[in-house]
Amino acid sequence: MAFSGALTLSDLNDFISPSQACIKPVEVSKTAETQGAIKVDNSGSYYEVSQDGSETKLETATISLNDCLACSGCITSAESVLVTLQSQEELYSILKQNKIAIETNDPSTHRTVVVSISPQTRASFAAKYQQTPLQVARKLTWFFKSLGVHSVFDTSFSRDLALLETGREFVERYRKAIAKGVLKPPNMNGSAASSSEAAAAAASGDMEVDTPKPRKRIIRRGAAATNDEPAVAVETESAMPMLASACPGWICYAEKTHGYMLPYISETKSPQQIMGSMVKNHFGSQLGLNPDQIYHVCVMPCYDKKLEASRSDFYSDLYKTRDVDCVITSTEVEKMFGEQGQTDMSVFGELDLDLGYNSVIKDPNTGADQVLVGASGNASGGFLEYVMQYGAREIFGIDGLDVDKAIGVEVKTVRNSDFREVTLEVPGSGEVLLKFAAAYGFRNIQNLVRKVKTGKSPYHFVEVMACPSGCINGGGQLKPPGDNFAAVPLKDWIAQVDGQYRNGVLARKPEENPVLEQLYREWLGGVDTPKAREQLRTGYHAVEQNLVNPLAVKW
Repeated sequence: MAFSGALTLSDLNDFISPSQACIKPVEVSKTAETQGAIKVDNSGSYYEVSQDGSETKLETATISLNDCLACSGCITSAESVLVTLQSQEELYSILKQNKIAIETNDPSTHRTVVVSISPQTRASFAAKYQQTPLQVARKLTWFFKSLGVHSVFDTSFSRDLALLETGREFVERYRKAIAKGVLKPPNMNGSAASSSEAAAAAASGDMEVDTPKPRKRIIRRGAAATNDEPAVAVETESAMPMLASACPGWICYAEKTHGYMLPYISETKSPQQIMGSMVKNHFGSQLGLNPDQIYHVCVMPCYDKKLEASRSDFYSDLYKTRDVDCVITSTEVEKMFGEQGQTDMSVFGELDLDLGYNSVIKDPNTGADQVLVGASGNASGGFLEYVMQYGAREIFGIDGLDVDKAIGVEVKTVRNSDFREVTLEVPGSGEVLLKFAAAYGFRNIQNLVRKVKTGKSPYHFVEVMACPSGCINGGGQLKPPGDNFAAVPLKDWIAQVDGQYRNGVLARKPEENPVLEQLYREWLGGVDTPKAREQLRTGYHAVEQNLVNPLAVKW
């Protein structure tokens, strides 16, 4: 199999606009015996001309938004270099460097290597090799430590912190949106809400009530300039709906094509990047190490996580290091098995999971030493489920919701299986208190963006994921045995992986994680402190597009 060559453009700025450099590889069947030429007729159609003179019209290649996400054509050249550097080869290089440092007794070049594994990766391996997630976690711990890795952690742990912080951020935004007149206070008793009631709702907690003011106009460069301005610009602190920030494909898309959406995106870091902050700062300080003395690898279901780790926001100028030095995907880890001569994971040894940043406890039912625990919710992290439960409890004093079982909320699939709505109403009145949604895949994201831009979005919070079916179907996940989707259809395979995601994993609310309170107290100095915001939250940047006249492009 061969792929058609791509046309190269020159004299372009660092950012390549999609209209200038969208290229989709097209499979071409070639043999050594056949050669031909390409002919373009007056209509612009392409024909393949064989040696005998016969002509075959070539089909026009189409580019979908999913193709766009997988393409590196519209990331900057600097980003492209950083992403290319992130592979298992870089991990091998660090491990080799450590071995030389030990042999030569040169501690100055030795780095402590930490690997953090996502629960979606665990589920992918469990489905393919017919293991439980706990067995996979123990076998991957054995595998990486056999290579020379020092500690193996689980990003389910940092996800607890991400969920808790996202819930707090949502409540902050909701209350400020009420106080500033961005949202209308819900009618809790069936009668029209008075201005005093609205003020009381806004002032729940210790929040001060401000007189509603016009929303601040935000002018952004590039995609958000002049011709693509939103109907109404908002301040980040009160922007509604709040959009989840854990998916780097969605963040990249918003920054580079819809800059006006950025105030709506949650500022809470993803579980990957929170784990990066914890490993390089808190864990490092416990070992007496500076951030640059630790090499941190994350194993993720998605190639776009490499781009997320490369963001300048997650780089320390002081120590010249990133919070996450390298991201490798599930498929790249499986490739490492073969490179080490160990192709069958089922025969791997097993090691107990490291204590610390692992979501593991002693089984309260069987007494087993280790059992996995994690937040309830879907396989993309459970942000919708948790923020709904947290918001209902903190804002309205409503507890006992279960989104998975549709207890206390209405759950509805809209348009397609990748778009769900979850609504919390005042019992008996139909008054909507909170309306959430989950939008997976770019078709649904586009519809969401249009609604937000025109001010017609009915939602308070939306869990946004670029991949159809969410993170469990990330581009870096494993294929079924034999890579045979004919034997196991994609839909069935996704269902198998999704089923393994919670297999043997006990449900635990993030606030029930006993280590989180200790982290807030000892590492962050409290819940709402400058250090907590520095370590747990981030920002986004609209990318300026300097479009070039296509007629002036040099081919």
